[in-house]
Amino acid sequence: MLSESELIWRLSLSLIVGIFFGLERELSKRGQGYAGLRTHALVALGSTVFTLASLSFEGNVDPSRIAAGIVTGVGFLGAGVIYKGQNYVKGLTTAANIWTVSAIGMVIGMGLYTIAAYATGLSIIVLILGKFFEKKVLKEEIDEDGEVASFNL
Repeated sequence: MLSESELIWRLSLSLIVGIFFGLERELSKRGQGYAGLRTHALVALGSTVFTLASLSFEGNVDPSRIAAGIVTGVGFLGAGVIYKGQNYVKGLTTAANIWTVSAIGMVIGMGLYTIAAYATGLSIIVLILGKFFEKKVLKEEIDEDGEVASFNL
């Protein structure tokens, strides 16, 4: 069984990571009306809580079943932030962000801090460089919501 201080550390760390990712969505105006700071923070925290609960079961219990349940639940949340218009789709990056935040929350719950740190760093690089790539290299039009406006289906 994990110590109380270790449990608090894991929960706090996942909350901080979730807040950070949610803040990125809010600041880029891509989380407004979809999923921002609170949603990302709660997804990370919830994923960590479920993971910690699965690790604390004794006996003949398979923790991977709870992990599968987390992924399924987060899939529903992600689907809820995707909006398809007549000629465009919005919210895909936010949905992927929620999925990634959940995965990071799970590995924090397992105590796999190196994986959590690398996944967080790589995700930040993708989010920052992705915006640069869309604006400068592809010269995509960004609408008032901060979404790519010239993406056609």
